[in-house]
Amino acid sequence: MSRFAEPQHTAFRGLNDSIGFDWRLGPYDVEQSRAHAAMLASRGIISGEDRQALHDALAQVEQELGEGSFPFAPSDEDIHMAIERRVTEIAGPVGGKLHTARSRNDQVATDMAMFVRAHADQTSQAIAALARTLVEVAEAHLDWPMPGYTHLQRAQPVYLSHHLLAYVWMLIRDRQRFAAVSAATAKLPLGAGALAGVNFDTDRRQVADALGFSGVAENSVDAVSNRDFVLDYLASAATCATHLSRLGAEVVLWSSEEFGFCEVSDAWASGSSIMPQKKNPDAAELLRAKAPRIAAHLVALHGVMHGLPLSYNKDMQEDKEHLFDATDTLDLCLAAAQGMLATITFRRERLAAASSDEFLAATDIADLLVRRGMPFRESHGVVAGLVRTAIEQGMTLSELTREELAGHSELLDDEYYAVLSDGAWLESKISEGGTSLQRVRQQLERAREALSAR
Repeated sequence: MSRFAEPQHTAFRGLNDSIGFDWRLGPYDVEQSRAHAAMLASRGIISGEDRQALHDALAQVEQELGEGSFPFAPSDEDIHMAIERRVTEIAGPVGGKLHTARSRNDQVATDMAMFVRAHADQTSQAIAALARTLVEVAEAHLDWPMPGYTHLQRAQPVYLSHHLLAYVWMLIRDRQRFAAVSAATAKLPLGAGALAGVNFDTDRRQVADALGFSGVAENSVDAVSNRDFVLDYLASAATCATHLSRLGAEVVLWSSEEFGFCEVSDAWASGSSIMPQKKNPDAAELLRAKAPRIAAHLVALHGVMHGLPLSYNKDMQEDKEHLFDATDTLDLCLAAAQGMLATITFRRERLAAASSDEFLAATDIADLLVRRGMPFRESHGVVAGLVRTAIEQGMTLSELTREELAGHSELLDDEYYAVLSDGAWLESKISEGGTSLQRVRQQLERAREALSAR
């Protein structure tokens, strides 16, 4: 017997059914159903024989899902109803008892929390693997000078190791964000029913313990309404993907002939359909392009959730495709970034030539004047004048004569030329977090410690 006198329209079925994508929740649905049946039996709501029959049927369903042989039916609206149908086919009428004291509302919220927790942990491990690869690449290029940039203009020299370690700290923060995502899934929704609780004396904490939750959601309405943890995952994924996009953008620039700082390995590059000489850093380019895709999923789900009245609404079915695509995309990007960075080749001569531009030492000259008593803003103007003079005469800063130096400031003497000597600019950055080798070595050690922590 059905509430409805007419069958559902095929267009509505196409709009309403989620089995085409929520099948991915199958393993989690089986796991929570097993824990739910065990709890029902322990509370005397179903018999021990019923529990065993349900567990046996769920074991077969789990095997079929794992093998890819699960017999989906055209009538299956979603993975929850598909599994319940299949359990009933295997176990007989007792299969209808599996849904006692739960609703699809709390069921799907639980499945989603379990999926997010598992994938947050998986993503965190992939982030740590990429960060460790970057640490290894940084250590291998510890004392390789390169120009640092602001506004994509040469600014001050840094060591390549120092520059690469900047991404390590971004990834460490990403890892911390995903740890918070995992923590956001700590409270079990199951047992909230459709929205108001259930009419049985259940033991929600038993189910929570069985499924690895630290406790139960305190409010049944909030339990079925909550998708904060999905938003948290998408927000963390969007930030991480943005970091990868910046890394990809730099590899694209650095591998161009104009820069010539590096070359990606053939395994991470593509050719041209018409120009046989081309070697395109497509993996790096796609790291740029995937970031807005993931960010768009975050914005889209905020659009779904904003303004929704409590408690459950079918709008929330839209959380799944955004989440699933974001997890797949980010995991693929992390794997690609790790593979690309592990095999990249840097060109020391090109990096050194670019970082030997003496104009990059302008701030060091200004600081020399500061150490001799001149206010920094005044020293800034003096050095700007020196740079202008050198440019107008087609000279480097070290080619300016002592007389020309004196014309700009009487505080400039032979130490000016010592500051401009090779390597002095880098090793002068002795502040904590700076680019001197002493500080970079400290960074490497701290990064390893941070990545070894759980």
